[in-house]
Amino acid sequence: MNTEPIVSTLRIARCDLEYKRNNTNHHTQLNGVNRLIVRRGWPFTITLHCGESTFQLGVTTLGFIAKTGPCSSKEKGTKAVFKLSESISELHWSTAVCDISGDKVSLSICSPPDAPIGLYSLTLIQAGKVGLGTFVLLFNPWCPNDAVYLESEEQRNEYVLSQDGLIYRGTPKYIVEKPWKFGQFEPGILDICLRILNENRKYLKNPADDCSARRSAVYVTRVLSALINCNDDKGVLQGRWSNNYSGGKEPGYWSDSVEILHLWNSTSCMKVCYGQCWVFAAVACTVSRALGIPCRVVTNFESAHDTNSNLKIEKYFDENGHSLGGSDSVWNFHVWVESWMSRPDLEPGYDGWQASDPTPQERSEGVFCCGPVPLKAIKEGELTIKYDAPFLFAEVNADVVNYVKHNNGSQSIIGTSSTTVGQKISTKSVGSDVREDITHLYKYPEGSKEERQVFQKASHHNKLQKIGAEPRLRIKISVSKDMKRGKDFYVFTDVVNKTPVSKLCQLKFYAQAVSYNGKLRDSIEQKETSFDIAPNGEKRTSLRLKYHQYCESTALDNMILLVALITDCSTKEYFGATRTIVLENPEIQIKILDDPKVNQPLTAEISMQNPLPETLENCSFSFEGTNLIAGKTIQRIGSLQPGEDAKVTVCFIPNSPGMRKLLVDFSSDKLCNIKGFKNILVRCEQNAAA
Repeated sequence: MNTEPIVSTLRIARCDLEYKRNNTNHHTQLNGVNRLIVRRGWPFTITLHCGESTFQLGVTTLGFIAKTGPCSSKEKGTKAVFKLSESISELHWSTAVCDISGDKVSLSICSPPDAPIGLYSLTLIQAGKVGLGTFVLLFNPWCPNDAVYLESEEQRNEYVLSQDGLIYRGTPKYIVEKPWKFGQFEPGILDICLRILNENRKYLKNPADDCSARRSAVYVTRVLSALINCNDDKGVLQGRWSNNYSGGKEPGYWSDSVEILHLWNSTSCMKVCYGQCWVFAAVACTVSRALGIPCRVVTNFESAHDTNSNLKIEKYFDENGHSLGGSDSVWNFHVWVESWMSRPDLEPGYDGWQASDPTPQERSEGVFCCGPVPLKAIKEGELTIKYDAPFLFAEVNADVVNYVKHNNGSQSIIGTSSTTVGQKISTKSVGSDVREDITHLYKYPEGSKEERQVFQKASHHNKLQKIGAEPRLRIKISVSKDMKRGKDFYVFTDVVNKTPVSKLCQLKFYAQAVSYNGKLRDSIEQKETSFDIAPNGEKRTSLRLKYHQYCESTALDNMILLVALITDCSTKEYFGATRTIVLENPEIQIKILDDPKVNQPLTAEISMQNPLPETLENCSFSFEGTNLIAGKTIQRIGSLQPGEDAKVTVCFIPNSPGMRKLLVDFSSDKLCNIKGFKNILVRCEQNAAA
């Protein structure tokens, strides 16, 4: 029974905090009904059992204290003292009688819509003080007066209540969806999220100010941006972008925020190893939703990392076409989060989606964090708007200039692009697994009048001219349709001579393994050839990539960088092209064998074929799913011969109705982090019978 005994001279026998009723009304029942969890700006009910005493309306006076944090005070807004009144107000702390029945009196209590979130204590004041219990207060997207108010019920279901999602990776021409379990309502997660806030540097230095500032969704979002990574404090995740993941898990292993957060919490806030951008973003999304901030994960394809803030990405190659590196880079994809909120700290017009990035890249105000910044500020080129608008603007807008450095020390431009960066910015659609392209929220169409005005406003004087002389030699890289991991396949260069004279050309074409953030790995194959191209003619050259050449170096990211450099032998001009390709992984087949019903056993059959021309060892499937499986289940299947099918069955009992995701992961010594999922509509028993 959800009651707390009271020992008091006031003859109040006990106080019932009405856990189930309140949590259901406040959309927090998925956290459980064994404690009080409510949202600010909305009333909740408590019932006082008065024993032999009698409550007399208009005669009996009651007062209450609600406070949060270790140094609560009225001045900071972390302590409120309020008395019984005739009716409640939804704008400040208040209480009123809602029912009297025998020795019981039910009171309605309401917090203001801008109260600091966190763990509160509630105390009754009469002749003395009596502790009535504790409760957690969260942001309230259902309350029109809350800064995180989101009008659409469908969007609230997706961006606050949904515990599963999809994260997009790959390249603009080959987008791969990765299922993710956010699990913000899983047991223990809310307490862990509150603990994360208490590891904030500002809290440790001045808890009174920090707890007071938790009234602001802007402040909390910025704190989370810093604390999901561990670069400056006892944050959750350590990032690593190399082939050495000893002492932790390779980032592709993770598909579940819950496992990461529990591991951090159970090791006294020791960093969890290792994360990359999609892991940082997914965990930030979990914590944001748990605290009541609407949040979604966003992927930007061809994402620029502009280290010198000139809004230009400069890439250098030698005369053989090999990359010489540089401080700037373009990631094949980068993942961050957007949170929905008003911006009272800014001039009007910047409410709505705000981008923030918990992946540690550059310091902001001395700390590795980024955002939140309004999407409107990014789109309009308003780079003075808080926070970190220049960095995020560059991620979706920077120009790319490719140079070749000659052996004599000089350099020349071999290619430019003002459209490469910031493509197919993507998030999961509301209520479905369809990818939604939200590029239009970040930038105007390339070449439009509005886009040119934005760059002028952003003081971007390096914007490349789109109108000019067409290159005399045009080079394009194309690929074969079947680029599956485990197979040999061809890639091609097509060189077109746009002049009325024949051209003698030298082509250098090579393939190299690359990570998703643009870091180069082992060389795979290369070809050097010379040929004549007739006036206005075209020449195709092929390069065969064999499995045994790329198998080891592409094991983690499945990505290969193709670079082609063509030299006009008569003019000594250079022209270049690059393209990143993604190898296709095998597909996991998931078949549900029973009618999904709440609290009824359900069986799924899982299978996958080994696509490699060699045996896989230490093979296993793992399974998880919110409201389907508690934790993670692993089934080991040993070795798998080339072309052989792995097949297992898994049994589980769904504990809640609705659309659920069963997440499946295959792992082995040579093929790992193969993800699959299946949507399962779980029905209540009576609905299934109907």
